Amino acid sequence: MSAGTGFLDGQSALVTGAARGLGAAFARALAAEGATVTLCDVLPAVEDTAAAIRADGGAALALVADVSDRAAVERAVAAAVDAGGGLDLLVNNAGRWTRSPVTDGWEKALSDWDFIMDTNFRGALMLGRACVPHLIARGGGNIVNVSTYYVLPAKSAGTNPPGTDLYAASKWALNGLTQAWSLALAEHGVRVNALCMGATDAPMLRGLYEGEPPAEAVAAWMRPEQIAGQLLDLLREGPEGRTGENVGAWVGEPVELGPRKPPHEAISGARE
Repeated sequence: MSAGTGFLDGQSALVTGAARGLGAAFARALAAEGATVTLCDVLPAVEDTAAAIRADGGAALALVADVSDRAAVERAVAAAVDAGGGLDLLVNNAGRWTRSPVTDGWEKALSDWDFIMDTNFRGALMLGRACVPHLIARGGGNIVNVSTYYVLPAKSAGTNPPGTDLYAASKWALNGLTQAWSLALAEHGVRVNALCMGATDAPMLRGLYEGEPPAEAVAAWMRPEQIAGQLLDLLREGPEGRTGENVGAWVGEPVELGPRKPPHEAISGARE
């Protein structure tokens, strides 16, 4: 589908961590539905991803930018507003992972804190602050925070593994942003939700393995395109759609939105 022929025709989106994996899949899906997409990432390969979208007929702008840096965030948001004539959607996808068992020494623990939290949480916070005025000016829109199934009731072993406390904490912290932002922005027509997926075939997950991951594991993983389809379904709900919700996706189950939960109920555990 070429740009200008989808349900997002005329809309402007900013996707972080968009050079590859989930972020690239989000950007491709949005552009295919007609959105003008600004992609940012610390990796120069983001330029190649944007070029591929343009070659397919989409509208895409690429920026090499670190979301943990305030100036870079402001530059990326300004570029998205300029490219799309405003802003309708922020996808807070940029993220980092590292092993961080509680038995680590002080120096490593504090270094890991900066590495994880500066991108996964501080970056999301700054992007929200920078984008919200433009979403309000547009008369409404969407913020989608990319989280993890760790924040949902466990359905299998391996949820919230003990060796990665800081990554898990960064995603639990996103609950606070999703919850507070959805409440504060409802009157402005801005929906705020989180996508919380399990094992998905992306560079971050593959990086957990030394060498190639087992073929049987890869065969079971979800694909970035499936999660991108879930994002599109969330956006298709429109202004009256769900808000303040952690939308799950689990290996071995259909990747779908599922029944709508009470508004603003991002914190998990009370209900399935």
